[in-house]
Amino acid sequence: MSASPAPTSSPFTRAVVSSMRKLYPESLADKSFDNTGLLLEAPFHPSRRQNNSVLLTIDLTRAVADEAIKRKDSVVVAYHPIIFRGLKSLTFNDPQQQSLLRLAAEGISVYSPHTAVDAVPGGMGDWLCDVVTGSIEPTTASSSTEPTASKSGSQLYSAPLYPAPGLVKPRNPIEHTRRTIHPSPPPVPEGLEEAGMGRLVTYNESQELSVIVDKIAETMGLPGGIPIAIPQGSSIDQIKIRTVGVCPGSGSSVLMKGVKEIPDLLLTGEMSHHETLFAIESGKCVIALSHSNTERGYLKAVMQGKLESSLKSEWEESRGEESKSASGLAKAVYEDGNVEVHVSEADRDPFGIMIRK
Repeated sequence: MSASPAPTSSPFTRAVVSSMRKLYPESLADKSFDNTGLLLEAPFHPSRRQNNSVLLTIDLTRAVADEAIKRKDSVVVAYHPIIFRGLKSLTFNDPQQQSLLRLAAEGISVYSPHTAVDAVPGGMGDWLCDVVTGSIEPTTASSSTEPTASKSGSQLYSAPLYPAPGLVKPRNPIEHTRRTIHPSPPPVPEGLEEAGMGRLVTYNESQELSVIVDKIAETMGLPGGIPIAIPQGSSIDQIKIRTVGVCPGSGSSVLMKGVKEIPDLLLTGEMSHHETLFAIESGKCVIALSHSNTERGYLKAVMQGKLESSLKSEWEESRGEESKSASGLAKAVYEDGNVEVHVSEADRDPFGIMIRK
């Protein structure tokens, strides 16, 4: 009796993983706590294959899984790892494990780059630098990003506004220098010597805090307001900022620990009450937009275009090399040259702002 062939993921999935590793090398991730890479490798069945498409999301929720299954994507690239610690079981009793099991059953794999995206030059850290220096085209609201009325009609639930594709456009940005706060330890991949966690922007001339807040609001702000902490007794209109520390997600350990001086303004997703108090008592300001609202805009503004471009080349190369040895249903896979990268419409931060009329 012949042995069953070893299970494998789809050729397109392997091309996606290869592209992600080239764009966001896993070696740059903070392995002291992070869990990056191919977290769910769904088995490939040529007779029931998925589309050559990828869904980008910050969090893999049930709604996002539904989205991927409906579209028949091959891979979900979830910035945050849905598998973070060791698992003793995979069952339907856990709502997050339900999503993993459903995706595996549909032949959809899951890849997580997480802190590799934070660290890489041109990643989330540098994108946030572009935000606070006015290097990004302002966002215009679309029907999918406007606040939606609650059942009563008397309240609105606000959703963040994210930059449209187009990356950085020439907008006479504020003159500045930027550097990595915590450089990645060696060895660092060639050409990525500036990799590391957090970025420090130093303006050539001090800027009004209100101007910086406006630049944040017009590219990635919340319609309901910008959460900001300033020293007691100060006025936003009177505060001048020379240095800005930026870090996506939860940034206090990056922006406040192991630094010679805390930056004048800290832009991050979240900070604890006591860390924020320490910052403003030190004469600094904090803008915390809710954890993933400092991350999600990057997907459409940068990652979607980068991955699509890299993946088209990667898939063409794979088709040329591997199709020669393929046959039957498997050969038909390589005849499809289509490549699509989508950004989830269901993905959002758990926190929103209720606007009371």
